[in-house]
Amino acid sequence: MNPNAFRGAAALIVCAVAGLCAHDAIARHMVQGLPVVVVIWARYLGQAVLMGGAALLRRDGRAWACRRPDLHFLRALFLVALSICFIAGLRHVPLAEATALNFLAPLFVLLLSRLVFGERVHAGQWLAVLLGLVGVALVVNPASGLFTWAALLPCAAAFFLSCYQLATRQAAGADSAHSSTLWLGVFALLLCSVLLPWFWTQPSAAQWLGLAGMALAGTLAHWLFAAAYARATPARLAPFTYVQIPFAALLGFVLYSSLPGLLAWWGIVLILSSGLLVVLPTLARPGSLLTGRR
Repeated sequence: MNPNAFRGAAALIVCAVAGLCAHDAIARHMVQGLPVVVVIWARYLGQAVLMGGAALLRRDGRAWACRRPDLHFLRALFLVALSICFIAGLRHVPLAEATALNFLAPLFVLLLSRLVFGERVHAGQWLAVLLGLVGVALVVNPASGLFTWAALLPCAAAFFLSCYQLATRQAAGADSAHSSTLWLGVFALLLCSVLLPWFWTQPSAAQWLGLAGMALAGTLAHWLFAAAYARATPARLAPFTYVQIPFAALLGFVLYSSLPGLLAWWGIVLILSSGLLVVLPTLARPGSLLTGRR
């Protein structure tokens, strides 16, 4: 792999996770006053408008081409499910802890790869699953105040994220980064619009402004992820996504004056370590599904 291309992809990933942190921080504020479905509907409305408008301004007909609408619809279905779970969880779980629990996704990818695709799972990767579960127990321990049903929501989001990642890897190379981001937003908007009549609440002018900022941050993050994965495999870039944890902790402290406790930090370290134990061995096995090889 070209070292310059890899460095560029790593930089795109870091920028993408920074955008996700900004998106999540705004979303946590938005769901205090609006239904979750309204928040995610506005977020994907923004993505569809931004990406569609950019395609029109550039007169880029290729952006509207969609070779695998089935996979992009499936990606959108998983994305809406994880958005509902994660953003609903932000009502009850601090930003850093919710973000850490979302990093259980590599463990779910491992399990799904074994159960659905029949991939071989090494002993060290099973150890990673155990470490991840211990990490979750430390993050949501009874002394932390997070020992409630709401802590399951970021975990459910991690499961849907793993499904989204597997669908995204299957779709890799079928469409451009612009096209895949555009159609992801369109399909997600359609899915949210089906639910909207049962949850509609009119946002205030200030809330519309916050929703627009959230949509901009989320759309940019998805485009950056797609652009990065066009340059390097997800497995090689996975370690760089973990900078999302300190970003989330910093934003949580600045905006909400909340920081994880000592046990929660140990749990976060175990969750991140378990993810690395899953991902790093795949670098030596180029045929593995977990490499995201096209």
